[in-house]
Amino acid sequence: MFYHLLYPLRDFISGLNLFRYITFRAAYAVVTALVISIWFGPWIIAMLKRRQIGEKIRPEGPKTHYAKEGTPTMGGLVVLLAVLVPTLLWADLTNRYIQLILVVTAGMGVIGFIDDYYKAVRKQHKGLVAKKKLAGQLILGLGLGIALFTWPPSSEFSTTSTDVPFFKNLALYLGVFFIPFVLLVVAATSNAVNLTDGLDGLAIGLCGIAFIAFAGIAYVTGHVQFSRYLAITYLPGAGELTVYCAAALGACLGFLWFNAHPAEVFMGDTGALALGGALGTMAILTKKEILLLILGGVFAAEALSVIVQVGYFKWTGKRIFRMAPLHHHFELLGWPEPKVVIRFWIIGAICALLTLSTLKIR
Repeated sequence: MFYHLLYPLRDFISGLNLFRYITFRAAYAVVTALVISIWFGPWIIAMLKRRQIGEKIRPEGPKTHYAKEGTPTMGGLVVLLAVLVPTLLWADLTNRYIQLILVVTAGMGVIGFIDDYYKAVRKQHKGLVAKKKLAGQLILGLGLGIALFTWPPSSEFSTTSTDVPFFKNLALYLGVFFIPFVLLVVAATSNAVNLTDGLDGLAIGLCGIAFIAFAGIAYVTGHVQFSRYLAITYLPGAGELTVYCAAALGACLGFLWFNAHPAEVFMGDTGALALGGALGTMAILTKKEILLLILGGVFAAEALSVIVQVGYFKWTGKRIFRMAPLHHHFELLGWPEPKVVIRFWIIGAICALLTLSTLKIR
């Protein structure tokens, strides 16, 4: 909004020329997201408490979690507000990349909100039926795939390929499998982040780290000189996604203010599915889907631990981990919750550094 209202006035007020710079708008998107989170966070938390929208702790979980019973959930509303509003204020809303990621973020947020509503308000322990929730995610992913295939955000955006890390000008061509590939990436990433959201500050901190890396990737991808120097795919307009990533980073930091141990609020599926879907969409829009496996290494490990645990138990009747997802396994080994969270953050930061290094190691 500010970009469209103020930048056209640059000929009259020279200072407004600042709005042409992505870095300027990204910086203020972070600040705006932080202000929104810290300003509206207490109000939303108080509203959730009044309505008794609290977390229900599973009896089979770690005993240390019993004290969290009743902690307000559905705090992802704070995250959504702090991501969407700054993006609407500071980004170029005519940019197709921005339009697509806003739709996916809001759509995943709605799916997560419905699930949280069934669990926390209607007191249905399982929330939205798993098949219905997955169907919603798949439909949203399918819509994104079809939108990209039929109306690419830029003429240079290939709807049949994805970049291969560590190689210059090497892409994997998917052809007709591009749409199901998009569907898989969006659904898998949103669920992986959701599975990781089990300890105070864990998922939101890892998401913040991932969005920092994606902000850098988006900026160089949309910059003709940087992309040429790094020999990566140049996508005109993709740099605008830096503003979105900055807003997401600010939202993560702002929510962490309340979600740090001991958490005052949980983001629930409302926030986890929205942020996970956004990360998957960022990977698709910047052609870094394979690289997402490195950047989201902790998310991938958490999801894989559940798949392995369930599969091995069905096959042998035994468990590999004491409990899945993976973070609970380390809790049951005796690691205090803050130690698990911080160590996973460290691993996430290493994954982000490795991801950014691949832009040069080619």
